Amino acid sequence: MKPNKLALLLVCVSALPFPGVVFAQVDPGVRSGAINGQPTATPMNPLPLASVSSKDGSLQFFQNGLVRFQDVESVSNSPTGNNGLGPRFNFNQCSGCHSQPAVGGTGPANNPQFQVIGNGIVSSSTNTIPSFITANGPTREARFPFFFDQFGNPNTNAPNGGVEDLFTVSGRSDAGSCRLPQPSFAQAQATNNVIFRIPTPVFGAGLIENIDDSTLLANLAAQARNNLGISGTFNHNGNDGTISRFGWKAQNKSLELFAGEAYNVEMGISNEIFGQDRPLPGEDQLGSGLPANCLNLTRTGYPEDTTNFSPTVTSSDPFAVNASIPSDVVAFAMFMRLLAPPVPSTTTPGSAASIANGRSLFGAIGCATCHTPTISFTQPSNFTASLGSTSAPVSVNAFSDIEIHHMGTGLADNVSQGGAGGDQFRTAPLWGLGQRIFFLHDGRTTDLLRAIQAHQSSGSEASQVEENFDSLSPSQQQDLLNFLRSL
Repeated sequence: MKPNKLALLLVCVSALPFPGVVFAQVDPGVRSGAINGQPTATPMNPLPLASVSSKDGSLQFFQNGLVRFQDVESVSNSPTGNNGLGPRFNFNQCSGCHSQPAVGGTGPANNPQFQVIGNGIVSSSTNTIPSFITANGPTREARFPFFFDQFGNPNTNAPNGGVEDLFTVSGRSDAGSCRLPQPSFAQAQATNNVIFRIPTPVFGAGLIENIDDSTLLANLAAQARNNLGISGTFNHNGNDGTISRFGWKAQNKSLELFAGEAYNVEMGISNEIFGQDRPLPGEDQLGSGLPANCLNLTRTGYPEDTTNFSPTVTSSDPFAVNASIPSDVVAFAMFMRLLAPPVPSTTTPGSAASIANGRSLFGAIGCATCHTPTISFTQPSNFTASLGSTSAPVSVNAFSDIEIHHMGTGLADNVSQGGAGGDQFRTAPLWGLGQRIFFLHDGRTTDLLRAIQAHQSSGSEASQVEENFDSLSPSQQQDLLNFLRSL
């Protein structure tokens, strides 16, 4: 047989699917199964923490927050009273962007932002769908790292980084005479001056909120002895100096602040934390703000989301006004705070043996240096015992150190938030990873293997760990992928 024909035969034979032989590692894909402990028969109703109960009223707070999380917002004249949308926004419902695999998760397979014109959320005469928003792509917010100069090019001496909302309320019947243009997305794309963020899941967020700073600092000190080139730090709240922990750059201190910012930035709804209508960064920092006809569109004053006062007075205490009907922001925060963490699988995908081996490899090659499997323990909580108590502190199995790390040129977005610079990101918690569709801060891939490979680039603290992953055999890499998808 001629050599070239022999070589062709060997190639063909090597591609045959012999049982028990692994030729290449693959992402097993989105894992089915229970959602934060809830059977998949009712996937849209996530479970609260175990100690949340109707006896002390915490269950009612959770359920009320869950309902509000799914409310559809209008600009004005809403029959349900959900007013305040806009004048610019990214979507009109919290759960629209946080629905995979259930309410409280991250972006779904069918992008709701792509459907805003077809379902009447915005007017097609005054809004278009940006090219980076696709039917089955990630739910996104957009930011321009730099302001534009007079020639329409990014001015690297003028950092921007604020959210450029995708849509305006212009053309809606409940928006009055407000007329606003969409941001210059085409120009930003043409000049490579746009970056994206996808929604972060909030399962188990109350546990992360309830970790004492000293516990996080102790974990940081323990990591310092690594020989992998990893040297994380924390982002800090600008007001009290304590460690902040929510958002892609850990820019938000608490769930209430996180909820208030999202309500104002993503939906344009002013609230008790962010009390004004939000202009675009250019309108606010380089212009004169929003035009008068785009302010106070509900015609009810500010903030648009407030504590709901009640006139009920008890006979025993004339000053005990029933003011226990919180604003949406407080209800959102309580829903997230009381939301149970994800529940991993011990058998899927692959097998129990594969998952166990993958977990061991996860630690051996250094992934666990940043993605700390367990932080022990939470501080005692006045909300509910599942968040921690004096007699039973709770471990947080988030697979994150909550630190910000330099991730190199490959992932850098040139946006600074708080103390986090242009290539620094919070270690993304990996619990629930198995049921996510889009990966990395901008949703650039649905392939877990590609997400791992993206951790290696010039200046990345994770480069050595990614090289360690590359040095594993294909079967070992598959075990590690199976472990990650079991989370």
